[in-house]
Order: sequence, then C-alpha cells, then structure tokens
Amino acid sequence: MGVAVDPGKMIDLLQAVQYVEIGREEDLYSACRVVLLRRREDLPLFDQAWTFWWASRRSGPVSDVRMPDPRAKVAQIPRRLLRRGVARPQTAEHEERQELELQLSYSPSEALRQKDFADFDADEMDEARALLALLRPRIAQRVTRRTAPGRGRHLDLRQAMRRAMRTGGETLVLPRRERKLRPRPLVVLCDISGSMDRYSRILLQFVYAITTGLRDVETFVFGTRLTRISRLLRNRDIDEVVDLVAVQVHDWGGGTRIGDAIKDFNFHWGRRVLGHGAVVLLISDGWDRGEPETVRREMARLQRTSHRLIWLNPLLGRPGYQPLTRGLQAALPYVDDFLPIHNLQSLEQLGEVLAGTAR
Repeated sequence: MGVAVDPGKMIDLLQAVQYVEIGREEDLYSACRVVLLRRREDLPLFDQAWTFWWASRRSGPVSDVRMPDPRAKVAQIPRRLLRRGVARPQTAEHEERQELELQLSYSPSEALRQKDFADFDADEMDEARALLALLRPRIAQRVTRRTAPGRGRHLDLRQAMRRAMRTGGETLVLPRRERKLRPRPLVVLCDISGSMDRYSRILLQFVYAITTGLRDVETFVFGTRLTRISRLLRNRDIDEVVDLVAVQVHDWGGGTRIGDAIKDFNFHWGRRVLGHGAVVLLISDGWDRGEPETVRREMARLQRTSHRLIWLNPLLGRPGYQPLTRGLQAALPYVDDFLPIHNLQSLEQLGEVLAGTAR
C-alpha cells in the first residue's frame, strides 16, 4: 500500500512479537505501528492495511477480499470494520485534510512538478524521466590561476611585443589578461538505504542527468558502506545504469551509517575529488544507525575541505517535518544549505542554487 517496510524492520517485528500477546489485538496493533512506521503520514495507510488484513482473516481467503486502494479516503472504510483500538474513526477536519493529502490523480506537467516523488505511478515516473532528460544544469564558476586575453589588470607583455613588431615599434593600446573561469567540481553522495527506497531511483536519474550535463562530477552511493558509481553513470542508457547500480551495490535498501560512509569518503576519496573548490551534494533523509558523534566529526571535516556543503532531504518538503533525528541534529551545524528534494520543482530550485553558489 505504499508504506516502505524493509527486511530489517520485518526482522525487528518478528523479535517484537515475542514480547506481546498476539491474542490481544490492540497490543499487536501498537507493536506493529511502533516498529514498522517512520512517518506520521503513513498512519492512515497502516490502519487501512490492518483493517483489510483482519477482515480477510474473518471472511475467508485473501483472494476473496478486495484490497482497498491506498489512495482512497480513510473515511470510506466501512464502519462495521472499524474496531476500537484498531482503526480509529477520524474527525471531519482530519478527514478533509487526509482527502487533500491522499487524493492522487494524473495531472498536467504543472501539477506533476509539485507532486512528491514517493507518490508517482508508472506513467508519471516515465514523464518525470523525460523532463529530467531535458535538464541542463549549470554550476557556479571558480577563478583559476591561468589567464586569457581580456580586460583584467595584468598586462599581456608577450602580446604587446608582438603588436609592436607588427606596427613598427609603436603600441597605442597595451593588451591585458584576465583570470580564466571554470565550473566548480561537483561531488554527489546519495543515500540508497531502505528509508530512501521510494526516492533512490528517481534521484539516481537526476544524478545521471547532471552527470551528462556537467563536466567534472563524481558520484557515490552509501547505505552501510560507500560505493563509487561515477563510471557506471557514463553509460548512455539510464535504465541500464539504475539496474547496474542496484546489482553492484550490495547494501541497496539496507541500513544507514551516514557517519561511517562520510568517514570513508574523507579518508579515501577527499583529496582526489575535493580539489579546486568542489561543491558537495549530500542526499539523505537523515535516518542513521551510527553514532551521532561520528556524524558530527566527519561532517565538520567534510565542510572544511569543500567549497559548499548542501544537504538535500526528501522529507523536508512535507508539511510539519522537523529534523529531529540525532544524526541530523549533529550534522546541521556544518551544512551550508539544507534544502528539500522531493519533487521536480525542488530540483529546479536546486539548479538555481548551484548556478549561484559563488554569490
């Protein structure tokens, strides 16, 4: 029904049911909610799934019971299936708010730009992929040590001598040189753990788009360990790229250790890819199983060695979201920009930030 439940949470649930009485439906309901859910927005969908499951157990095989549409309003659940402590009736105000949040349908590109990636269906995913292919990202430029003819303050003595030789020894205008400009390198660190599963594929397509559009981009993915995928992204077919990444990255959809992954990057890749004032994009929802102190220390090191550190969080675009996890709280003091990346409109805003990083 659209609620992300990874294998690790299923193992936790199997351990949790050893401490509750399965015959007491309310206790089992509470245990499942605590272990399986991460977001408040998933509570109505969980209640629908719970009601459907117990209704199917009482009325016959699962195949004989029609699965409710996860996009339907919670208020449409028959009241005869509502049980005290299982699927609780909602107030009128809550029902109206959920109707606005859960009523999803196909819409033109303007509505698609503001729709959360986690709510995309197959057709909308194809349309978003076509829009991402049209991206032409720009990144702020840096001043290099090399010079070129221009209007700078440095005299071009070599060009002045050549002009004097051509004109018989007279030079009326002294040519000058100015510093060259080059786009800053871009480094992408993308979280592909279980909590990011609904966003990982579309964000990989975004990373693929900026990799083909920019010149100097290095891409890494991490869950419990760090993996460099820059060479894989040079493939011309995005579908093959996503499939190859999913196969070769062994911790896809697993746990998250942000601090350990950043430490691995700092000590093994930092000096290679962070030269010339690189901009770092860290894409993650902030859920972490590691130690907050490790996150704090390695984020401080990463900020010192990069020109700008931008954290992109897909949950930041949801109403009422607050970064309360310990790992995220430890990292935020060292983040230059904390931005959402949950829909196409947020990707456009990111493009504007990247283009104006120098300012």
